[in-house]
Amino acid sequence: MKHLMHRWPSLLLCLLAVLIAIAAHQRAGFAAMDRWPKLRAAMVHTIKGYAATLPETASTGGISDNVLKVMSEVPRHRFVPRRVEHRAYQDRPLPIGHGQTISQPFIVALMTELLKVNRDAKVLEIGTGSGYQAAVLAGLAETVCTIEIIPELGETAAALLKALDYTNVQTKVGDGYYGWPDCGPFDGIIVTAAAGHVPPPLIKQLKPGGRIVIPIGGVFGPQYLTLVEKTAGDQLQTRQLIPVRFVPFTRGSP
Repeated sequence: MKHLMHRWPSLLLCLLAVLIAIAAHQRAGFAAMDRWPKLRAAMVHTIKGYAATLPETASTGGISDNVLKVMSEVPRHRFVPRRVEHRAYQDRPLPIGHGQTISQPFIVALMTELLKVNRDAKVLEIGTGSGYQAAVLAGLAETVCTIEIIPELGETAAALLKALDYTNVQTKVGDGYYGWPDCGPFDGIIVTAAAGHVPPPLIKQLKPGGRIVIPIGGVFGPQYLTLVEKTAGDQLQTRQLIPVRFVPFTRGSP
């Protein structure tokens, strides 16, 4: 008993150290939770600043409040690898593996704005990637159908979108060149990789009055964010907007 009593001070010190460590860990966790909304707010502020400098050819009248609100809510840090999580809300693209990237937040906001989707819209995304653009679209449209050709990325994004309760997003692994006829037709189509031309199947699956936003250009040549609008008479109106740099459009095996 005497031996045990002599050890009490040491045991109490150990217990105190453990409690301090737990409290510190909890404070760090709460601090991390607090910082994300502030970082998202800073990101939105940057997006608004860039939108004000858009050339007239790409002017949308600014990024709408609806788009900015969704951008301020979607947890972009969940859609990037842990090693670059601290950069999640910087206005820059980030690597997500397999030679692919998550787009710069401003470009995500601009492409989303250009689609002009509403709550009744059905949207197709070619190139799910991390799932971030699909999550943003999900906050604005009724249904989002998104296709990813790289199975590992498609499966990871699908699981994350489900875990985050994006119930209006349908995912598929496949060649986006052919679109998704069974999910269409679409009010808007967004392509997140640079193609040499607009794939004809996408034009066919676009409703009259619908829009396609796609980067057009080569791997080493210039690329331009391009807006394609289908008129009520199924005519196409195409407009080049701003120079961009996207990963190349990936096709499946013939």
